[in-house]
Amino acid sequence: MRMIDINSDLGEGFGPYRIADDEALLSIVSSANIACGFHAGDPLIMDETVRIAVRNGVDIGAHVGFADRMGFGRRQIPMDSRELETMVLYQLGALQAIAGARGRKVSHVSAHGALGNMSFADPALAASLIRAYKAFDPEMIVVTLPNTEAERAARKAGMRVACLFLADRAYDDAGRLVARNVDGAVIADPKAIARRVTQAIVEGTIDTIEGNTIRTQVHSILVHSDTPKAVDLGRSIRAAVETAGFTVSGLRQHPDL
Repeated sequence: MRMIDINSDLGEGFGPYRIADDEALLSIVSSANIACGFHAGDPLIMDETVRIAVRNGVDIGAHVGFADRMGFGRRQIPMDSRELETMVLYQLGALQAIAGARGRKVSHVSAHGALGNMSFADPALAASLIRAYKAFDPEMIVVTLPNTEAERAARKAGMRVACLFLADRAYDDAGRLVARNVDGAVIADPKAIARRVTQAIVEGTIDTIEGNTIRTQVHSILVHSDTPKAVDLGRSIRAAVETAGFTVSGLRQHPDL
């Protein structure tokens, strides 16, 4: 049976503010990356998101980031390895406390925004990040882009890795995400996104912004919750996956991880 996970970054509001229709997305995706109170989220939102995820049978994952609510975690914050690792452990522990109270476990982790981008390119930072993940739970699945320092560090540490595909973002010939401020970096057409999903999971390739085709591996597809019409986009991606003959299932059930 061919399986693909669909995940989304959720719980990214604060107090009375909400950034996305999390409840609707949790009826579509199979895994949730839940903000842990640093770049976004708070205890009540974390608990609410976990409750809805449990009700929908969605895997619970941690979306860890820098303490940067004003910048939504998209600004780099320099720190030494001990500070970084402790910051990550703090976030993982907070979400696990809430998930554990609902009888669930944090099964995967992904790094948000600037923290994620830095881990893709910086081997020392990636190693620190993976040390924190492994110290928390060596069986946890690391969700990251393939062919990055984060993937290499996770595999070197013997952790399970789920290769992520961002259907609405352009890639360059090196397999890196194109910066958001570049024309064509963000793809909004649902039909184009559905075609990219089908190509990635069936053929194992991506068409780059330079017009070339590169190989890729995909275990999980990300739906950005803050994208306009994210719910419609999520439904379109799920339909494309199922039409291609794949079963949508959380990462815990994936046979290759």
